[in-house]
Amino acid sequence: MAEVLSAPIAAVEPTNAAPTSTTTPEDVAMSDADTLEKMKKAAQQVEFYFADANLPYDKFMWTLYSKDPEHWIPLATVGSFKRMREHSANGMEWLANAIRLSTFLEVDETRTKIRRTTEPQEPKGQFERSVYAKGFGEEDPTLQGRLEEFFRKYGAVSAVRMRRDEHKKFKGSVFTEFTEFDTVKKFLEADLKPTWNSTELLIMTKEDYCEMKIKEKGLTGKSANHRRELLSSKKFDAFREMAKAKDGVKGVATEEQKKDVFLEFLGHKILIKQDEDGNGTIDEEDIPFVKGVTLKFDGCGGDVTWSEIKDPIKERFDGKAPYIKYARGENSGLVGFYKPLSEVDIEFVKTTIKIINKNEVTWTLPTEEEEKQFEIERAQAAAKNAFSHSGSRDSGRGKSGGGRGGGRGRGGRGRGGRGGGRGAGRSNGKDRNAEKAKEKLAGEENTGEKRKRAVEPDGGPHTGVRGQAAPPTLQTAKKAKTNDGAAAAPTS
Repeated sequence: MAEVLSAPIAAVEPTNAAPTSTTTPEDVAMSDADTLEKMKKAAQQVEFYFADANLPYDKFMWTLYSKDPEHWIPLATVGSFKRMREHSANGMEWLANAIRLSTFLEVDETRTKIRRTTEPQEPKGQFERSVYAKGFGEEDPTLQGRLEEFFRKYGAVSAVRMRRDEHKKFKGSVFTEFTEFDTVKKFLEADLKPTWNSTELLIMTKEDYCEMKIKEKGLTGKSANHRRELLSSKKFDAFREMAKAKDGVKGVATEEQKKDVFLEFLGHKILIKQDEDGNGTIDEEDIPFVKGVTLKFDGCGGDVTWSEIKDPIKERFDGKAPYIKYARGENSGLVGFYKPLSEVDIEFVKTTIKIINKNEVTWTLPTEEEEKQFEIERAQAAAKNAFSHSGSRDSGRGKSGGGRGGGRGRGGRGRGGRGGGRGAGRSNGKDRNAEKAKEKLAGEENTGEKRKRAVEPDGGPHTGVRGQAAPPTLQTAKKAKTNDGAAAAPTS
């Protein structure tokens, strides 16, 4: 379960005078103010997990809540959550007593289960009550709590959500949902601009952040509206799921239900999810490790021409160009193939590509750790654009459409190519061609199929579904050359 907002938690120092299993809040109130405060914090933490701002949007918690007809959830399960461990260390009986301090939670007769005393209500105006803030630096184990404490200086907070990239690394930015609309204005218009470690933060409403990203990506019309919907909605929404289920009973299939997108990767099919910025992403645990599909070259002298690697060996590997990872200025790189290499295959590559950038290179097998990380990067890069321009994808299939269903039709030759098929380049130029290709990068729907599938780019200048353009870039600390030779700066 992903860790999300909770009330700030102070570290619990073990003492010789820890409360016994029969300690009640009333007993504590009369004898130990410090312990009472710790019990209040434990209750606040549990309250958050069950709050309207979290429970309906936390898939794991909602599954537990829905599993029991009376909505009881095991206390031990909640106590096992990372931010509950310091409290549950006092014992489940202690924790059950602490929950008695809650205003809307109750414990069952066996003191092993807890539940809400009211039904969840869909919060109103969450998007409008949310702000974006960036500049929080590197993550540490105390950061979530410190962030919550920071934002509470301005008013009551419903949630602080740390934003992460596809590798689960903290981006240094958060979306904070305040309880009251007025607090948003108070935060944004504070006389002393909000700072973190003496550095002024970049702040704006979540709506302004959404519009900024739409402008940066050059989205208009349906594509822009689709991005707004993504940023204003949650990855999981119990109220949305219940509405979909209700539609299903009536025999109405929603558009969203049809949009499962899968990546075909090294002989496996992996579900692609969509992050809060509308990009495709894959859970790393779903990415299989296939040993022996990667080779490493050394000695290229700081530059690589893709054709020097791809052209000599492409025909041997069923016409599929390999996937190359290389950062400009480096003396080595990785080449990924689409099936495990035999000793004969490896020897063929070694004897066929002896020179890169006028330098003699050596070919070796990467370490297992290098190959695992490379395969994760390949899969994430392939998934990233799976949902790009999905709001306007249908329009891309019209009269000026980019080829026949995304196949290898006319055009698409050379760098930049002629675009995506008949008429596409002639009327709108190369930019239009690239736009069409990106729109159809992943999730193309085959005739007679309800589910959509993406195919890992082949590393050529035209990648994506069956050889289309716009290859995904691999993100590195340096500017990395993509498979079409262009430089792509790392994103934040």
